[in-house]
Amino acid sequence: MHIGIVANEPSGDLLGAALLRELRTRHPEIRFSGVAGPRMLAEGGTTLFDLERLTVMGLVEVLAHLPELQRLRRVLARHFLAERPDVFIGIDAPDFNLGLERRLRRAGIPTVHLVSPTVWAWRPGRVKGLRQAADLVLSLFPFEEPFLRAHGVPVRYIGHPLADALPLVPDRAAARAALGLSPTAPVMALLPGSRRGEVSALAQSFLETAAWCRVRRPELQFAVPLISPRIRQIFTETQGRMAPELPVALFDGCSREVLTAANCVLVASGTATLETLLCKRPMVVAYRIHALTYYLVKALKLVKVPHVAMANLLAESELAPEFLQDQVRAENLGPALLDFLDHPQKIADIECRYARIHRLLRRHASREAAEAVLDLIARRGA
Repeated sequence: MHIGIVANEPSGDLLGAALLRELRTRHPEIRFSGVAGPRMLAEGGTTLFDLERLTVMGLVEVLAHLPELQRLRRVLARHFLAERPDVFIGIDAPDFNLGLERRLRRAGIPTVHLVSPTVWAWRPGRVKGLRQAADLVLSLFPFEEPFLRAHGVPVRYIGHPLADALPLVPDRAAARAALGLSPTAPVMALLPGSRRGEVSALAQSFLETAAWCRVRRPELQFAVPLISPRIRQIFTETQGRMAPELPVALFDGCSREVLTAANCVLVASGTATLETLLCKRPMVVAYRIHALTYYLVKALKLVKVPHVAMANLLAESELAPEFLQDQVRAENLGPALLDFLDHPQKIADIECRYARIHRLLRRHASREAAEAVLDLIARRGA
């Protein structure tokens, strides 16, 4: 059995690795090809080129990379049309993967899209393209399934693999011991993103916020998990320019351990807000994109939901304060973070809310996804 699979960013690599692991337990001889990150490669996948070459976000930001992205998609299409896998799985990144899926599906190759595009949140017209591209959509969040079914999209709600992987009751003492952090001093985690553009846009503001907080709370420890050597380089270069004396503990990976150890978290909007929720940590969410992209999103009213952070969408309230664009400043972020440290009852209430959401998302997602993929292959082969 041959599975074609394309992940475009670290969160997709994480989802893909869990799925590949489940598929291999059922079919040890299975092979995978496409675009994979380090976690998928560790599960036996092969990659035609580095995953980071596909990691681009935004509207305006994509334009400079568009010719290269289109070329890479043509390379992948030729590869899969020649190899003809039993199924093709596109993980998230709908602007890249749905076009590839449409072409493969027209050629008779079954297609699965893992992670529903946020058509319920912005650019709802994309649902037509999703219906044309995917034989099956695997959705991670419960509110997506009824929306997609109402629009004629074949969908199966599987829950979220992170909810399965993370414990319902985190062991904070063990996390601090593993990281070498003080068992008693308060810890603030900084997660400025997993993409180069995100970290370049947010690292300085995050470090300025840490410095602002430390002036007021000298006992604070700061911990920063960084997903790759390139991301670590961007962050350390920024710190060297503007906050070389700030004591910050840097960790390669270890985001779960850092989040578990933290008292509060400053995090870039994205999958990391879900991971922070599952670690039951209070968070402040920040994000900054290209000014023209932000203008277009606002002017064209492309966003249809009240919050940007998935953690707040799942909670159906802004438990995590959100700061965007020019609001991403230390004098805004710092007070919001220290407010958590000043109000332990607020943290306890957030922990309870997040625990309820965690239980809702725990559905053995990778097992559900593997079974859905194999069912599709069986139906198409019958």
